[in-house]
Amino acid sequence: MNQSHSLTLNDEFDGDTLHEECGVFGILGHDDASTLTALGLHALQHRGQEAAGIVSFDGLRFHSERHMGLVGDHYTNPTTLARLPGNISIGHNRYSTTGEVALRNVQPLFAELEVGGIAIAHNGNFTNGLTLRRQLIAGGAICQSTSDTEVVLHLIARSRYTSTADRFIDAIRQMEGGYSMLAMTRTKLIAARDPTGIRPLVMGELDGKPIFASETCALDIIGAKFIRDVENGEVIICEIQPDGSISIDARKAGNGQPERLCLFEYVYFARPDSVVGGRSVYVARKNMGINLAKEAPVDADVVVPVPDGGTPAALGYAQESGIPFEYGIIRNHYVGRTFIEPTQQIRAFGVKLKHSANRAMIEGKRVVLVDDSVVRGTTSLKIVQMIRDAGAKEVHLRVASPMIYYPDFYGIDTPDREKLLANQYDSLEAMCKYIGADSLEFLSINGLYRAVGGEDRNDARPQFTDHYFTGDYPTRLLDKEGETMGRKVSLLATNG
Repeated sequence: MNQSHSLTLNDEFDGDTLHEECGVFGILGHDDASTLTALGLHALQHRGQEAAGIVSFDGLRFHSERHMGLVGDHYTNPTTLARLPGNISIGHNRYSTTGEVALRNVQPLFAELEVGGIAIAHNGNFTNGLTLRRQLIAGGAICQSTSDTEVVLHLIARSRYTSTADRFIDAIRQMEGGYSMLAMTRTKLIAARDPTGIRPLVMGELDGKPIFASETCALDIIGAKFIRDVENGEVIICEIQPDGSISIDARKAGNGQPERLCLFEYVYFARPDSVVGGRSVYVARKNMGINLAKEAPVDADVVVPVPDGGTPAALGYAQESGIPFEYGIIRNHYVGRTFIEPTQQIRAFGVKLKHSANRAMIEGKRVVLVDDSVVRGTTSLKIVQMIRDAGAKEVHLRVASPMIYYPDFYGIDTPDREKLLANQYDSLEAMCKYIGADSLEFLSINGLYRAVGGEDRNDARPQFTDHYFTGDYPTRLLDKEGETMGRKVSLLATNG
């Protein structure tokens, strides 16, 4: 870890949630490129809160602004945006799963190559990134970061192809895992999605200029038109021509396998107002609640969501069950990293700093508590206790996704397998006792599949990426198989 990054009050509780690695945004040919990129990153803030970066090109030189913290902490400042001139820009929100929390790892990463300058940003994770990194270093490469994005830059630099686009495609064909990636040169904006289509990426248009973003909500915030999803294994090269027009060349770099979007985009990560893979995230989450009510009914007086993730599912549960929906928990939206010294006494306040029980809706009632997922269960037990302390007669926890048994290697920061609640207890009853609820039920895998895709899981050819529930990983895990997934790279403590 960067030595300046110390434990904060919420770390203990953030460890009981899943974190997505990143969000990306890029635009080509627009005079307000950097401002629009900052707005797009603001809409994608939920995908990464540790750092944000933007790179632009003004026709003569590249400009880079990379900062720790939230988009709004830095990119609402007109002075900062004035340092990012030009009509080409890409940006990135970061939550680290590979590489420590340090400014040197904040994307986009930039390099000056034989073919000119290039900046790269990606969302997801390479399952052979450390293996390739070790090979590159053994061959004399010098790595300036611990981010696996830098591996792509080295592969582009070493490619024998002439054009930047061909070098980029050559590089990503050597990468395995789940990713969506943007690259920019002096004239090009390049978008790519992994062959399995695990991580999402969409194409939009504003004033005739192409845009790429992790989610459609980033298009909505700037009034851009959604064009289509970038297909799995597709590389789209947009280039400004000498006459000012923009050419668009779409190529297939993958092997033509079926798309398998990550189910957790629907369960947790994507914003509910986004459309992922042609499906409304909000509708999918509401369907999860409807199916949960069918699978795990209970006699109760009120349905209460764990905000904000559990809200659409709780609405679906209430609609299907006929039990009234109420906001029995109020979320404090202004709690973030705190400066309070995390003593044990203060740490005990953690959940209450983020969530407060609405006693008027809970006292004396049988409560159905609906959450989107349970990871370690430590937050669940505190929330259940908070509901009991507010006077609930009964607390029945309903989870709108299956039990999580397996870690992820495609960009989701999951605890070690033995720390997952589902692996710590051998029965649902034991889990329920640990959490302190009167009953505990999870949505079935088929219930989740029907909520998202409308049909049961095809065990022979699963329609989605679901390994965290099933253990069915959609790609090779080369780093893990070679026992380098957990191998430490050197850490450099920096102050800026």
